[in-house]
Amino acid sequence: MSETVDADLYARTKALLEPGDIELAGCIVHTDLDGQQDLEMHELTVAANEVIADHAEKGETYIEAGNDDTEFASNQFQGLTLDDESFVWECQQLLRDGAFDLVFYYEADVDQEALADDLAALGNVDRVTQVP
Repeated sequence: MSETVDADLYARTKALLEPGDIELAGCIVHTDLDGQQDLEMHELTVAANEVIADHAEKGETYIEAGNDDTEFASNQFQGLTLDDESFVWECQQLLRDGAFDLVFYYEADVDQEALADDLAALGNVDRVTQVP
């Protein structure tokens, strides 16, 4: 992936973290999965859900798909708590330069470095770019 594309994706991700109701941080999970590997990309999203939920210490979560709610796009997902459906994370799955990038947003009170390390250890991940 070119540095220009990486810089553009980083800038767009950073813009989405602007102050709102809660302070957010994010990361971009760059994968080696191509456009034909949708199933593997979804499995990676499920694995990332467990990692992010663990770091957020919010308890058990489930994933709500964008096609379940008209407010979201079909490639947009949210991790919500089982107890009260509180926000844990949001994700957009993007196909860029022939490989999937997963852009995650979550509350900023996690240990960003440790979370990025754990996400990088998942299968099919080339690297993780932190977006504070």
